[in-house]
Amino acid sequence: MKRLWLIFAQACTVLLAAGFVLLTLKPQWFERAAPAPATSAGELSLAARRAAPAVVAIDVEQQRGEPGAGMGSGVIVDGQGLVLTNHHVVQGARRIEVELQDGRRVEATRVGSDPETDLALLRIQLPGLPVARWGDSKALRVGDPVLAIGNPFGVGQTVTAGIVSALQRRQLGINVFENFIQTDAAINPGNSGGALVDREGRLVGIPSAIYSRSGGSLGVGFAIPAELAREVLQALQRDGRVIRGWIGVQTRSLTPELVQALKLGSSEGVLVSAVVAGAPAARAGVQAGDVLKAVAGQAVHSPEQLLERVAALAPDKPARLSLLRGSKALDVQVQVGVRPRADQPDQPDVED
Repeated sequence: MKRLWLIFAQACTVLLAAGFVLLTLKPQWFERAAPAPATSAGELSLAARRAAPAVVAIDVEQQRGEPGAGMGSGVIVDGQGLVLTNHHVVQGARRIEVELQDGRRVEATRVGSDPETDLALLRIQLPGLPVARWGDSKALRVGDPVLAIGNPFGVGQTVTAGIVSALQRRQLGINVFENFIQTDAAINPGNSGGALVDREGRLVGIPSAIYSRSGGSLGVGFAIPAELAREVLQALQRDGRVIRGWIGVQTRSLTPELVQALKLGSSEGVLVSAVVAGAPAARAGVQAGDVLKAVAGQAVHSPEQLLERVAALAPDKPARLSLLRGSKALDVQVQVGVRPRADQPDQPDVED
């Protein structure tokens, strides 16, 4: 009997020692992963109070002959009175008036506009302006809580809550340059140009469009990410417009059928379907039927990616294009031009 007790005691000692070693060396094995902090109603309320003072209502009186007056929203992004909004809110405006949350009203002047991202920059002259805090749109994740703040239907400042439904939405046919944040926070007419903010009340997007057959919110709204908005803002502040690179080609995606018909080894690149006469690409010797595989050493996989790659190039500077003509690979140097303005319809709108 004593022998059994001795064996039992030794076994317990060994188990206790093993447990101590495991807890010492690998304590995480016995710890539950900390759950992601939930966002409380109080946090969202605080975020709204932080962000709302910098969101303004915009009333627009159209040029003579244009139908009616317009309305929208904007965000004060600078203590000197810079207000960021959507281009379509102020397009064709004869007079623009801004109303702050505190009731002050003032006429705004236009600094610049970029139709291809649907952003515009205004300026107002008032003391003691509240200013939005910028957030990091690149840090957003699907499921993150967001608030949309604006002036829907002209009823006054309104805050709606939702989540980030998707990121990097492209090819929607809304803007030329698209990289939308999708959200289910209610966005209605009049919200355009307002603020999409994170749980800290920081500006992460500019609500711009909704998907709706009726014109009302169906939980599918799109916002321009803050990262893109800041880039455009800086260009508008400096030049009154966004100056982008252009080479003057039309392209198509390389579908499996095209790859087979052209006897290509892969679907990398885009097919040049047309070249604008006299454009930089034409002067460099690019031909319809070429496969454009890279711009300035950066691979191209779609017409949309080509558009972005070329737009990012500095005008009046040389850039290398990597082509495939038949079975022959070749590089050509192109002198990058200035992308024609979207508000000049007589200009060729290609790059696509």
